[in-house]
Amino acid sequence: MAKPDDRSDNAEKIKTAIINTQDNINETNDYLAEHAEEISGQEVHNLQHKNAKRERAIEGMREEYEDEK
Repeated sequence: MAKPDDRSDNAEKIKTAIINTQDNINETNDYLAEHAEEISGQEVHNLQHKNAKRERAIEGMREEYEDEK
């Protein structure tokens, strides 16, 4: 028998995902601030690109969070 679909904690899970993603962005920015001169330009570009994708993901999660509240 399948479990009933319980979405009562979706908003809290989305909020946690937003916070974790923002923490990852901050950690990457800190890393770049400290080590950008020591790593290749391609790696810097890749990390910046990854952060841009994270920012877009946060935008989508915020919209989803508002729908779940």
